[in-house]
Amino acid sequence: MTAADLVFTRGPVLTTDPARTRATSLAVVGERIAAVGHDEVRELIGPRTEVVDLAGKLLVPGFQDAHVHAVYGGSELAECDLTGTVGTADYLARIRSYADAHPDHEWITGSGWSMESFDGGLPTRQLLDSVVPDRPVLLSNRDHHGAWANTRALELAGLTANTPDPADGRIEREPDGTPGGMLQEGATALVARLVPAATPADRLAGLLRAQKLLHSLGITGWQDALLGEFGGRPDPSDAYATAALDGSLTARVTGALWWNRERGAEQIPELVARRAESGHGRFRTGSVKIMQDGIAENFTAAMTAPYLDGCGCATANNGLSFVDPVALREYVTELDALDFQVHFHALGDRAVREALDAVEAAVAANGRRGNRHHLAHLQVVHPDDVPRFAALGAIANIQPLWAAHEPQMDELTIPFLGPERAAWQYPFNDLLRSGATLAAGSDWPVSSPNPLEGIHVAVNRREPGTADDRVFLPEQRIDLTTALAAYTAGSAHVNGHDDAGSLRAGNLADLVVLDRDLFAAPPEEIASARVERTYVGGRLVHAS
Repeated sequence: MTAADLVFTRGPVLTTDPARTRATSLAVVGERIAAVGHDEVRELIGPRTEVVDLAGKLLVPGFQDAHVHAVYGGSELAECDLTGTVGTADYLARIRSYADAHPDHEWITGSGWSMESFDGGLPTRQLLDSVVPDRPVLLSNRDHHGAWANTRALELAGLTANTPDPADGRIEREPDGTPGGMLQEGATALVARLVPAATPADRLAGLLRAQKLLHSLGITGWQDALLGEFGGRPDPSDAYATAALDGSLTARVTGALWWNRERGAEQIPELVARRAESGHGRFRTGSVKIMQDGIAENFTAAMTAPYLDGCGCATANNGLSFVDPVALREYVTELDALDFQVHFHALGDRAVREALDAVEAAVAANGRRGNRHHLAHLQVVHPDDVPRFAALGAIANIQPLWAAHEPQMDELTIPFLGPERAAWQYPFNDLLRSGATLAAGSDWPVSSPNPLEGIHVAVNRREPGTADDRVFLPEQRIDLTTALAAYTAGSAHVNGHDDAGSLRAGNLADLVVLDRDLFAAPPEEIASARVERTYVGGRLVHAS
């Protein structure tokens, strides 16, 4: 009998394997799991075996994030960080401090401010001018669907009262038509294109910075949801290719190649070529990302019925479908025939329906090819479309952190959806009961990449640490085991890692040791748990 390289004892061990959901011991040989069980696993301990005494701490499969922007997030960690506060004075103090600390920076860039901090979610150029009047400033909001610019940045971009809105965005304006400083969706690119491009070395540093953070949170693999040029940002693919070739990429990464929504089917051969050229080691690019709509807070998420105004009356705005829905069906059918997975951004109920219609068209034309198409975000899902996920084999890629009462939900979303439609938000339990497969992700740097915080909200439908005792649509809560499975087996399935995401003999030894047994503590304490150890292929990549 071959002695194990690594043995974990005195569990609990959560396997997410239906054949054996719980165990107390696990053994690793090389990069794979050799045995899962109880005391009998100790027979694999040899003189050189490393033994980890769990002492009641929970061992789980490595978390996988099914929708994240790792290179962007890691790069932003080195920029002006506005996360963790909602105070306008705090924002301005941080921006001034960052600008003072970086006098050599031609542009001041960063991200993380919240729309709730400003009337109507709209900050002004004059606020930024008060702290940085002489250099251009461009700061993405926390959802990265809009950006805040100062006067200097708007002037350099040539934006005036006569500048038309782009087809896929909106320039927020002052009463005389002058750009006011807030740019929505595709309008951000009008300014972002002028920001000095990050170098390949910058992008690689951002990736490795992100990887260190994600490993510290127990994340062993992810799907990067946007590989391509977008919004003035360069394609981050080269960072992955470099790290995969030089061995510094320790995570397992699936890249979603960006679908340029200003083009059509003529880009498909280019995507095929990129897929063939870019797969190395732990990095592969078998997915295509199609962003079908925007977000609800700025009224660009595509809805089946109009948004309401502040008085509760219907407006003329139903949001934006960035890709014509008829053309979308044709594109997805062709991509599916070429065995691409399609990763949809679908937030409003019309976008969800359009994405499902496209998957349905692909299935009708090509049969079931097992390409694991998935719809991310799913903020508003019409009840008629919930059972279609299971029927079509479309995977529900959820971002649970957003399913809670907080100011952007309560002040900038619910009033403009109305009560019926607001009750269709983030229907995790309805999707589960209908037979849909759930995967989970963070959309970091839009929101925290910590899976335990996402699991906390999926189970509780309340933000971690909130003093607000309201539960957001409590009937949509899911149990802890299901939430853990979404972040492990479900996301591994989406990412094409069939030998990861569950702990059974023969699978990859992608493992996480938590500092407690989540099942032995109240659900209100899930987010308090911490990751003590993370292993990828049996190799320790993080220890607290």
